[in-house]
Amino acid sequence: MNQPLQRSISRRFRAVRTGIDFVLVGVVIALVLFGLLMVYSAGPLFAALLKQNADFFLIRQSMWALLGFVGAGVLMFLDYHFYKRFTLLIMGGTIALLLAVIVIGDMTFGATRSLNEGSIRPSEFAKLATILYVAVWLNAKKDVLNDITFGLIPLILILGVVGALIMLQPDFSAAFTIVVLGAMLFFLAGGEWRQIALVLVITLFLGWVIVNLYPTGKDRVLGFWSGLQEPIKAEYQVRRSLEAIIRGGVFGVGIGNSTTKLTGLPVAHNDSIFAVIAEETGLVGAFLLIGAYVVFLWRGLAIAKNAPDELGSLLAGGITIWIVLEAMLNIGVSVNLLPQAGNALPFISYGGSSLLSTLAGVGILLNIGRLGNQQKQKGEQTLGAVVNLRWRDGRRRVSRPVHPASPEE
Repeated sequence: MNQPLQRSISRRFRAVRTGIDFVLVGVVIALVLFGLLMVYSAGPLFAALLKQNADFFLIRQSMWALLGFVGAGVLMFLDYHFYKRFTLLIMGGTIALLLAVIVIGDMTFGATRSLNEGSIRPSEFAKLATILYVAVWLNAKKDVLNDITFGLIPLILILGVVGALIMLQPDFSAAFTIVVLGAMLFFLAGGEWRQIALVLVITLFLGWVIVNLYPTGKDRVLGFWSGLQEPIKAEYQVRRSLEAIIRGGVFGVGIGNSTTKLTGLPVAHNDSIFAVIAEETGLVGAFLLIGAYVVFLWRGLAIAKNAPDELGSLLAGGITIWIVLEAMLNIGVSVNLLPQAGNALPFISYGGSSLLSTLAGVGILLNIGRLGNQQKQKGEQTLGAVVNLRWRDGRRRVSRPVHPASPEE
């Protein structure tokens, strides 16, 4: 190969890899591969119940992972500003899928949450769609965000429609996640504290109503409260999860050697997979897994800090907190720190919709990081501010609505 061609290939390779957050890429790949291993370990019993081979779930999850990585790779090189033109279409498609679930959805475990024989769960895609739509909407309305008529009320309507459609399935945890993500984005965008407090009050009131209207919600809260007072009175799934964690001890019983997954631990390959991990790898493995999510949080917030603009900061912050929030909810339920929810453990739990949507979010996150790093390397001023999305430079980011001056002034 001649030298000019080598230099050309070298320049192209450097241009492609410039700005990529390889720490984030590495931790996501490690989590997905570890997830495949644990799905293979936890899935055989449930595969047998479906009269499938022992590697049934592994093969399907591997296909979703491969598709997800390809999608993330494409999104990593697609400028995130591209979505601004299509957020309305994306949200419209998401609402159409949620309506389709209500009309022609498949019932599983007493709830209608999926399409196509359980292979598509639109509520998982709705989380990422909500982040995209709300981030773009808040960025467009930033000058009137603190006017309750143009800011908070339309936001509540947006979240209310999506959350209500998910509640009809019913899927409490997904609806809760949607509302929390919307409120968090409003907070990051610079919404006033009094409006945020109002959102919290409304959310708590609606939560109280839902808990009292739906027997499932009430049973879960009562089971959680009983479990806090005396673990042996916790709900069955939580008791079996705690049993698995205790059996695992410090170093675990070894990959593939869990007995709890074979003796009635509910959905071991999905919602309860953290309990299987803790039993087979012990506290060491469990804390390493939690550490991986901490690294993900660190890199995600760093990308939000160095994002080229406010839209990038909102998207990066929203995607990062969404994925970490899902992990916290799943692990919190497993150790009886939270009421039973049903959130998947990101990148680990079996489920194509969850894996595809989270990897798509990672692709968008990597693109924001890539553009931010490239801009930084060019010496341009970045607007970044991560955790201090609200407080960067110690000033308000969102201007108050301007009212006409009084005649006396």
